[in-house]
Amino acid sequence: MDVFEAIAKRYSYRGDFTDAPVPKEDLEKIVRAGIQAPSGKNEQVASFVIVDDRRLLDQIARIVNKPVCKTAKAMIGCVTDSRPILGDISFAVEDCAASVENMLLAITALGYATVWLDGVLRFDNIADRVGRLLGVPEGHTVRILLPLGVAAEPGSQKERLPFARRAWFNRYGG
Repeated sequence: MDVFEAIAKRYSYRGDFTDAPVPKEDLEKIVRAGIQAPSGKNEQVASFVIVDDRRLLDQIARIVNKPVCKTAKAMIGCVTDSRPILGDISFAVEDCAASVENMLLAITALGYATVWLDGVLRFDNIADRVGRLLGVPEGHTVRILLPLGVAAEPGSQKERLPFARRAWFNRYGG
């Protein structure tokens, strides 16, 4: 699958996963795609925890409490180091987002499904609780979780606004 096909087929999956495993080789391939993403001043402040241990997956599913986590065969946590890189500016959010987008496309290209979980981690100390479970060091944050596996139900990308409503040449709004 080429990159444009992966972009067109990528969607957010919130359903159950089949019992098909996700091999470590595929998980490594997915995370390597994330590592290849651009990074502010090449500081590479996003790192990753790959979870494929069923016991840990079940513990994370209880903490996050989202149905998609209950049957996930693996999860990838994007961990950020928010230290300043340029003056007092951190690029942690941008670095993590770029890495996650690469991983979303790799997940799609390999025939798996996932959803970008971010907002849920910001409530009730969920990111901190998951971070402690995964041994994330002080000063680092689990920013995004990607529960993944083979989708039990087919999915598709939601409709996007037309190009003419979101992009223009030379001047905002055309």
